[in-house]
Amino acid sequence: MQTHKLSVLEKVGFGAGDMAVNVVMSSMMLIITFFYTDIFGLKPADLAVLFLVVRLVDAVTDPLMGIITDRFTTRWGRYRPYFLFLAVPFGIAVYLTFSTPDWDYNSKLVWAYATYILVTVIFTAVTIPYISIIGVLTDNPKERLSANGYRLFFAKIAAFLVTIIVPILAKHWGGENLAGGYQSAMGVMALMATLLFLFCFFTTTERIQHTVETLPFLQQLKYLLKNDQWLVLCAVCVTGTIGYVVRGSVAAYYAKYYLGGDAAMLSAFLSTGVAAAILAMVASTWITKHYCKVKLFRYSQILVAILSVLLYVLVNPGDVMLAFVLYFLLSFVVDLHAPVFWSAIPEAVDYGADKTGQRVSGLAFGGISFCQKAGMGIAGFMVGSLLAGFDYVPDQPQSALALTGIALMLSVIPGVFHLLMGLLMFRYRITDNYYQQLVGKTSVVKPTTI
Repeated sequence: MQTHKLSVLEKVGFGAGDMAVNVVMSSMMLIITFFYTDIFGLKPADLAVLFLVVRLVDAVTDPLMGIITDRFTTRWGRYRPYFLFLAVPFGIAVYLTFSTPDWDYNSKLVWAYATYILVTVIFTAVTIPYISIIGVLTDNPKERLSANGYRLFFAKIAAFLVTIIVPILAKHWGGENLAGGYQSAMGVMALMATLLFLFCFFTTTERIQHTVETLPFLQQLKYLLKNDQWLVLCAVCVTGTIGYVVRGSVAAYYAKYYLGGDAAMLSAFLSTGVAAAILAMVASTWITKHYCKVKLFRYSQILVAILSVLLYVLVNPGDVMLAFVLYFLLSFVVDLHAPVFWSAIPEAVDYGADKTGQRVSGLAFGGISFCQKAGMGIAGFMVGSLLAGFDYVPDQPQSALALTGIALMLSVIPGVFHLLMGLLMFRYRITDNYYQQLVGKTSVVKPTTI
């Protein structure tokens, strides 16, 4: 079996791509709900419908992009060209999404729909190739796991910048005009994302060439649905994303209203969770060198459920220090699974190729991306609906019901979904030893240099 060891520069370049991706992903998960209600001025109920409708668009674009990446290749490879040609449109779309026109409510709602759909479509067009490229950089599972450690570390750096720098810059540059401040701050993030995608393009190399079956969509889907391990990852992705997004979306509300903080505390609370997640990336990479990665995934998410209950029971309104400590611990344990999950996807693709005799790669990655966005859409709808149901009123003192709802949305509600994710992983069986035997079969992986 031929293997490919990645240089540190290439791992950094690969990580830079996810840093660019997470300018959007982190803003979607951590600040866009708060931005749309408290800055842009949308009603929570309208916001819930917006998030759900946009995910319906993903139902078409994600599988379509997966098929496109399977059908076309260039002299730069199958996946890298999208980083080059979509870097600038990606940055522009991010900037427009966080722009707030001075229009009447209905016109602003149309603008929100148009720009959010735009950024989502371009995000799909560049993200599907990005999450697929790890399968052609190297065929070594340890190198893939290491590269994903780099990737997720840089992703959390992006999240850190979005959560700590954007609110501060928005306040500093915007003053009383927070809408203008957010537009400028996210404009800086958009420029950074553009440059990072270009860096990723120039520092990575596609080495592994898989034989991709050019089958009709329905036939590909038929083979993909026979891949039971891929289906497990899909279920894990949906449930985990719901938990992550519900908790992340309400963190800003929790800091502002439940803890009674200002913009500085809001930024500090969000960045505390991101800092814990960054440490989790490092810890996960070290732990999986000595401990089964699948077991780490399972039991870390069960522990998340326990910590979530403790956060709700022990922290009262205004208990700032205890809230920060428990939120840090919760955020650390949550993300221990992340490098394992993203390295598992190409392994599940190889498993499916061995099981069915047909390799379905692009649609598999596109399907995972759709599951992630489906989870985001469900979570967004839940957050908007729950905020409305708990009588949340933007930028006003909140009722006891609203405060209780915000606390539940940060802790117990997402904790239930993480518990489900951990339990689902008991059905996943592609360990390192299993995969080493799998890639030894010539029918699964045929590495060549291109």
